[in-house]
Amino acid sequence: MQNENIRVLSGDIGGTKTRLAIATVRGNEVHIEHEVSYPSRQYQHFDTLLAEFLSGVGVPQVAAFGIAGPVQGRVVQTTNLPWQIDADALQQRFGFSRCLLLNDLEATACGLPALGPDDLLTLQAGAPDACGNQAVIAAGTGLGEAGLFWDGEQHQPFATEGGHASFAPSNTLEFALLRHLQQLFGHVSWERVVSGMGVVSIHEFLCQYRQTAAPDWLVAEMSTGDAAAAISNAGLSGGDVICAQTMECFVKLYGAEAGNLALKTMSRGGLFIGGGIAPKILPMLQSELFLDAFLAKGRMRPLLEAMPVRVILNDRAALYGPALRAAQG
Repeated sequence: MQNENIRVLSGDIGGTKTRLAIATVRGNEVHIEHEVSYPSRQYQHFDTLLAEFLSGVGVPQVAAFGIAGPVQGRVVQTTNLPWQIDADALQQRFGFSRCLLLNDLEATACGLPALGPDDLLTLQAGAPDACGNQAVIAAGTGLGEAGLFWDGEQHQPFATEGGHASFAPSNTLEFALLRHLQQLFGHVSWERVVSGMGVVSIHEFLCQYRQTAAPDWLVAEMSTGDAAAAISNAGLSGGDVICAQTMECFVKLYGAEAGNLALKTMSRGGLFIGGGIAPKILPMLQSELFLDAFLAKGRMRPLLEAMPVRVILNDRAALYGPALRAAQG
């Protein structure tokens, strides 16, 4: 990577919000000069949002965007938005010399070198000599997963759509949850249970399963704001029993799928937990619920115990990654 300062446009495009930033990159250091967050669903097309951001701003020569959806060549159809984003079309309209599209979790993986010790919280130290592949899992609007292949000298991030793999229950309650969700959706992915929408679905299921109606104050909070956040806040504060059970179930499932990803990518170098939900539920992630589920893989438990597990506290990791990739040339 170049040693001079390079000015880039970086974007983190998610189902709920889109963040755009002008950044200066030097080595693995990223300095955000200007950043704006937009409610994604209020825009019919990404081009409109981008034009609004760039109005009155000096347009950088290079741009890179992390997008919640599978990248097909230079085009992405977003998973939880009706946007199709075409890198060639953006390059032509806005005059970029280069425009790159990354999967959003690949983008977060690319941003790891820009993070410092204060940007991470260790849940499991792992082996002192841990080295090798790494992985990132991130629950937010959806569930993203990515790997980082260790080539012997450096990590090479790669995208996956592992969040859409089939959900696997492990106890009676989870089997009942699966049957409930199958009636609604047919195929039930891990994203259906480990995400913001998953929190809402688990809560709805538990209310039916326990034959308990949600209190009026919670229904009001859920209907006027972020339903998943309302459930999470009520669960963490102990304000509602079903909400507390919802979050316990959610954290166990998050740990279970994190363990699945760690095994499938053989992430001896560590697993990172990103996304918007994790920093808001740190006390639950630090309890035994997450790690017990992460480690519950039978004969593979010692392998998983040797893997470092860390929470990404800095939500700009998803902006740092595209910026670093854009500056690579």
